[in-house]
Order: sequence, then structure tokens, then C-alpha cells
Amino acid sequence: MMSVELNKTFTPTLTDSSSPDYKDLKSRIESVLREQYKGITGFISASVNRFREGSVITDFGVQTTQVEPTEVAKANTKILVAMSSIAPVIGSVTADFNSPNPIILPELTYTGTTMVLTCGPPEINVGNINSLEKDDVQNFVANLSTTVQEEKDKIATSSATITTIVDILNKIASVSTGVVIQPVIENVLETVDVIIGKESRQSWTFLNENRTRSASSELLFSMESLSERLDGNLSFETPRILLKRTITSNNTFTADLNNSISIVVPNIPSNSFFTTITFSTLNNVMPARNSSFNPTGNDTVTDNAINAAVVLAKTNATVKNVTLSFNKLNSSLLLNPQCVFWNFTQFNQLGVWDDDGCTFVSDINNTVTCRCNHLTSFSILMATDIPPELREILDIITYVGVGISLASLVICLIIEGYVWKDVSRNSTSFMRHVSIINTALSLLIADICFIIGASIAKNPLENPGEDYKVPLGPCSTATFFIHFFYLALFFWMLVSGLLLFYRTVMVFSHMSKSTMLAIGFLLGYGCPLLIAVITVAVTAPGNGYIRTDNACWLNWIQTRALLALAIPALTIIFINIIIVIVVLFKMLRRGVGDTAQRDEKQTLVVIVRCLAILTPLFGLTWALGVGTMISSTNKGIHIAFAFFNSLQGFFILVFGTLFDSKIRSILSRQLPTPSTGSNTTRSTSGGISSLSGLTWINRLRRRRHVYRVSEVANSRSTGASESFVNI
Repeated sequence: MMSVELNKTFTPTLTDSSSPDYKDLKSRIESVLREQYKGITGFISASVNRFREGSVITDFGVQTTQVEPTEVAKANTKILVAMSSIAPVIGSVTADFNSPNPIILPELTYTGTTMVLTCGPPEINVGNINSLEKDDVQNFVANLSTTVQEEKDKIATSSATITTIVDILNKIASVSTGVVIQPVIENVLETVDVIIGKESRQSWTFLNENRTRSASSELLFSMESLSERLDGNLSFETPRILLKRTITSNNTFTADLNNSISIVVPNIPSNSFFTTITFSTLNNVMPARNSSFNPTGNDTVTDNAINAAVVLAKTNATVKNVTLSFNKLNSSLLLNPQCVFWNFTQFNQLGVWDDDGCTFVSDINNTVTCRCNHLTSFSILMATDIPPELREILDIITYVGVGISLASLVICLIIEGYVWKDVSRNSTSFMRHVSIINTALSLLIADICFIIGASIAKNPLENPGEDYKVPLGPCSTATFFIHFFYLALFFWMLVSGLLLFYRTVMVFSHMSKSTMLAIGFLLGYGCPLLIAVITVAVTAPGNGYIRTDNACWLNWIQTRALLALAIPALTIIFINIIIVIVVLFKMLRRGVGDTAQRDEKQTLVVIVRCLAILTPLFGLTWALGVGTMISSTNKGIHIAFAFFNSLQGFFILVFGTLFDSKIRSILSRQLPTPSTGSNTTRSTSGGISSLSGLTWINRLRRRRHVYRVSEVANSRSTGASESFVNI
């Protein structure tokens, strides 16, 4: 079915198919239709189906044996001229295609190329805008406001309809050449209120990507044009807009606008008018590009955000000094506040936020104060991401730190392999070193995957002006393994914590090496695999698994997939802290003999070492990682996170391996010789010399006598066995 709108007065008789008016108009139109469409391939017939109000909208159908789009489009063009004998045509011919099968469309489709979309917006009929005259404006905007309010849910999600409304408002602003009366501006503001809510954010984002037209700039321009022609004192408020127009009574104008913006203008003549329109949600509408935005680049997103309401300020007096204070919309943004106004002429007449004539004064208690030497539409921009100069520093810290971490992890694994036989003689020591080895191995593989992911994604500093979109397949694979092995790192830390709890609190229980090993691998690799797979299953179908640009990493903005790493990591850190506290409390309350107390002190050293690894280092590292998500522009948090995160391998080597006195003794081949009785405790120079000589001879003979003494009989023992080595 196709439709054409005729600039002709609609009468009720056109709804009655038996009336003479209906039959006459139908006959005349069908004659034109048959004449214009008879030349298309497979033409059978053309007939009028009905007439609708809106001038006169004629719905008609053309029946053919096949459809040749080019021929139909050519005939539609000719219809516009041919119909002029009946009535002028408004717009063009529109067509609807009825399919026997349902058509399923995704919410958003990006093809990577230019697309031409034919949309079916809500049926909104506000009259003939092309013939709008000054005297008709009041009734027209009232009709517009009523219709828009009735269809507001549909309008907010239709970028085509929003564009049409902006065109209508521009027409109203151009027609209203005289004084704009209060009912007109009120209806206009009620209409604008519908299209600037958060529900319309996605529609405006799409419209702002247009490099040939800026609907948002046109909307703001029409508001400025109408505000200049207001008269008298006015005050009007909608849910998202506040209009105030006052006459100054002294030489200073002050205003507190919705508790979000305050204005102070000194030295203004008395009896001057001052108009302000505050848009509390225009951050959903206006693009955040500033005067440094590159119009030739491929990116359409800046690192800035509009972080305050937008206020339009106008006066008939000359103003050279105005102070504005803005309350931040997002208090977590801390970097680079810019006091800006909307400059309609820059960026190929599409407009940008410009700071010419405006200076930043202060940023105190989430209130940014600015001073400008002119009036227009103002707001503040703030950085949403770390600035380029800081990115370069972070890249250097990250890559140098990862290099040190990789080397440290390799050394750690080599050392563990070298001392394995000497340190794995009992189940406790065995599982402790299994945990350390797998922790180091997991981090090593995660770092390697990180390097691979970094090589796949393009870095803005290394590839300026290029497309930073990441390849979906390779980047998803790299992200999966990074996620999996980082999780494995934390779950092996949990294994270490549970081992500490088991060996120091559950003193009467016993578990074989094979059972402990099975539990360790189930926790260390089974749980991470489950979490990683579930994350992919939940977020990948909506293309929300990974970031879309700059880096191969879990998505944060759309799906919060990054929480699938942050939550398990911080939960494990918390559990390990609780375990350490419980173990310390248990040990301090347990009464032991002198010999047992010496062992308890040695165990306490191990616990303190675990505490030093788990909480201050890994816990602090990933707490800082969460901090970078919450406060994405804090320089200190980013630098601290990059430093601690990139050196995790070095920390494992130092605190997990080299701080172990037994490992150091093995590496230096200086294992301690135990005393077997009171006689050996009495040291003399001769005894020491004799012992040293015997040790030297035994080393030459490469003989080693090992005696294991198990303190099973001691009821206060933890069940761990001690090994005495006599060399």
C-alpha cells in the first residue's frame, strides 16, 4: 500500500465511500494512477483504498505480477507532478510492504557502511507545517504539544520523529518574528521536554554521529531564537526545563536556578530583562565535543562528558562579566573541568563546546565556578577518561612492569622446580608449593595473553587517527583466557588460604595428598572455568562481552562484564583476610609448651607472610582496580593500579618464594644442622672446628643422612612432621 498527501481541505464526506465527493475524487485520482503506473513491468491495476484526514491523505494500491523498485520509484516521482491537476502534493509518495511472514529486526544494526533507512514513526498529525503563518502559531504549537505528550514513549525512541520535531520547532522559531507570547513558549517547552529525557539518549547519540547535520545544535538554536523575543516577567517549569524571565531592579542580577546553577551578573543596568532557560537533562542531547575535537578522524566519541545542566542566558544589556556556578551531575569526575558555551559556527557549522571568553575559577565540594565575558548557552565539560599524557605514562609503567613480572615468574618456576624434592616431603609443604607454582603459572599465562591482546587492539597513542574498534573474534579469545587465568590466580590464592586454615585450625583432621590435590585443582581451575564460561554465555549474545575499542578486555560500560573478575577477586581477598584473623586468634588462645611455642612462632611468620601477600599486595591491587572503574579519571588511582598490577609476578617471587628461609638455604647449600642433645649446645672453638671439618668431609663424600622425627605423641602437635638433615 502507498500513500500520498494532497494539499486539499478534508471533509467528512470523504470517509463515506458512497458519497458523491468520495466517488468523484476517487475516480480522478485512479485515472492519474493508472496513467502513471501502467508502464511498469507486470502492471495489473491501481486503485484508491481510502482517504484520511491530514489535508487529504490518499491510501492506494498498485497490483503487479512482479516488483521492479527502480521503475516504481520513477513512477512515484512522476505522480507528484501528475497529481497537481487535482491538488498540490505535500511531501512524497510513501509505501508500506505487507509480508505474509513476520519480519524480525535487531534493536540496532551497524553495517559499517552508509545506510538509508525508511522508518515508520508514530502516526502524528499536527497539521500542515509548510503553510504555517504567524497568526496560526499559537494553535499549531498547542496541537503539537498535545500530540507529542500523547505519543511521548514512542517519540523518545524514534530518531526520525525527533528530527521532524526539531524541524517543526525551527519553522516555529522562524515564523514567530514578533513577540513570543507565554502560551507559545510554554507549549514549545512542553514539546522539548519530551525529546530531551534519558529515554531519548540513544536516539540523540545516533543523530549526533551525523557529520552533515546537527539536530541537537538546531534544537538549541531555536530555543535561543525564541527566548530573545519573549516579553514581560515569565516563570514556567516542566519536569526537565525551567524558564525564568525577570526585570532587574538594581545593578546586580542574581539567580538560583533549580538548585543546580547559580548566576551572578554585576554592573547591569536597572530595568534590563534577563531570561534564563535551564535544561537539566540536555547532557542527553548535546554532543560532548569541544573545540579540539578532530572533525577528520573516524571516532565520534570524545573523552569528555557534559557534567552539569545547560543554561541558556539572554539579556538586552551589555554584559562583560558573568559568574556561573554548576553542580556536578557526576561527582566522580574530577579531571580537567572546562567552562564552555555552545559555539554554533565551529565544526563545519555543526557546533562545538568552546571556552573562548570563559575561564575556570574553582572546583569545590562538587561545584564548579566559571567566569565568562558574554552570554549564551553554558555548561561544563569534564574528562571521562585519563588524559593522553597520562596514558603514555601508564603504558610505560605497564609494559616495563609486565616485563619484570614475566621474568620474575619464570625465575620463580625455575626455583620451585629446583627445590621441589626438598620442600615437598609432607602434605602441608607439598600443597603450599603446589599453590605457589599454579599461582605463578596462572599469572604468567595471563600476562602472555595480555601481551597478545595488546598486539591485537590498536592503541590510540601508537595509531593516531585510526579506527580503534577491536576485532571481535581474536579479541574475545584473548579476553577469555586473560579472564580465566586471572581468576585462576585468585582461586589458587584461596587454596593457599584454605590450606592455612586447615593445617592450623583443624588440628585433628587428616587428609591425604591426593585428596588435597584434587580439591586444589577443582577450586584452582574448575571454578574459574565455570565463571568464565558463564560470563561469555550471558554477555556475548548481545555483543557485550568485550570492550568495543582500544583494548581486548571485559566490557564495563554496557554489561558490567568486568564484575565477573572484580567480584570473585575481592571476595577471595575478603575470605583470606577472615581466615588469617581466625588463625591468629586461634593461635594466640592456644596454650603450648616451649618447644611447641617455637613452632607456633615459626607458623606465625608464615601467616604474616601470607598476610603480606594477600592483603596489602593483591588485595590493594584489585581494590585499586575497582577504584579505576568508580573514579575513572583519578590520576593517582590509575598510576598506583598500573604499578601494583604489572608487578604481581615480582611480588610472588619475593614474598612467595625468596622469603622462604628453607628455599634460601637450599639455594645457598647451607641447610642448618640440628642439635641432638644438650652436649651439642655447649659451643667451644674446638667443637665448632670439629663440626665444620666433619661437614666439609661429608660434603666431599656427598653423603647425606636424613632423620625424620614425627611428634605424633605430642597431643599439642599440629600433625606436621619435622625433618632433620645431617650433612
